[in-house]
Amino acid sequence: MTAVVGRCVSARSGLLGVCLPAGLRLVHRSGARLLAGGGGPVTGPSGAQSRRQHTEVAAGPVEVDLRRLEGEDDGIVEVLMCRHKARNALGHVFVSQMRELVSSLANDSVVRVVVFRSLVPGVFCAGADLKERSVMDNTESDLFVHSLRSLMTQIALLPVPTIAAMDGVALGGGLELALACDLRTAAYSAQMGLIETTRGLLPGAGGSQRLPRMVGITLAKELIFTGRRVGGQTALEIGLVNRAVEQNQTGDAAYREALSLARDILPQAPIAVRMAKEAMNRGVEVDITSAMAIERMCYARVIPTRDRQEGMAAFIEKRPPRYTGE
Repeated sequence: MTAVVGRCVSARSGLLGVCLPAGLRLVHRSGARLLAGGGGPVTGPSGAQSRRQHTEVAAGPVEVDLRRLEGEDDGIVEVLMCRHKARNALGHVFVSQMRELVSSLANDSVVRVVVFRSLVPGVFCAGADLKERSVMDNTESDLFVHSLRSLMTQIALLPVPTIAAMDGVALGGGLELALACDLRTAAYSAQMGLIETTRGLLPGAGGSQRLPRMVGITLAKELIFTGRRVGGQTALEIGLVNRAVEQNQTGDAAYREALSLARDILPQAPIAVRMAKEAMNRGVEVDITSAMAIERMCYARVIPTRDRQEGMAAFIEKRPPRYTGE
């Protein structure tokens, strides 16, 4: 698997939002898209997805893109945030493109893990686009924040495990995006925080609800009341992230850790993983008796699957299971 890191190309160039390594260009050969100067084919959108992206971004650059890994990593999909000039700020175009891509993943049975990562050095997502927000009236501002909240819910409801790889700043809505994911990795050098109270606001895209559920109500209140930022090591200690690592020379240590985590999930039975996510997500919101009933319903859905039979057979035959998601 070849990592694709760098800039995103405008659809005006006819390349349909392919993110390229800096200094490289695409060369068309018999319909294939290859990296000039060596390298293999670039995995980009195709078919109906290409037509959708072309229609959507024809008037401007791609700010959010999709990349499907191949080979042994087949089943891992990356959502690439590449709004370089605005540090992945959550503007209208960014949110619209993110919503489109997340929606396309919701019913994709091939997807097993989704990794949200940034191609902007030193930044995961800087939060709200304050330039856009400054020209909104009260009604427009309320509607836009509602759309942000809806997007985070859309991410949280994806049926497969999601991982946010924070290699840099994740503030306000940027951290709320990470909180909407199931798992989070961070570089020690990353800075994250719900800083809305320092701007006369409160977290409005799910942060005031998801952070207390993650780190506890008392600590969440301290972090939100003060607008304090924390680094990757502290985030690990308080349970805000699952894994934290030293940053590397290429600035993508959290992404590499997220990819390692995704690879740990990838071999497991897909339906079982989806049902486990549903059982936990639904169960944590209700009383324990209702939660047990939810677990029973989810368990009942895996009993008739071929994957369950394969898991039993592999155990008896002392071999690795070969799950197909059936």
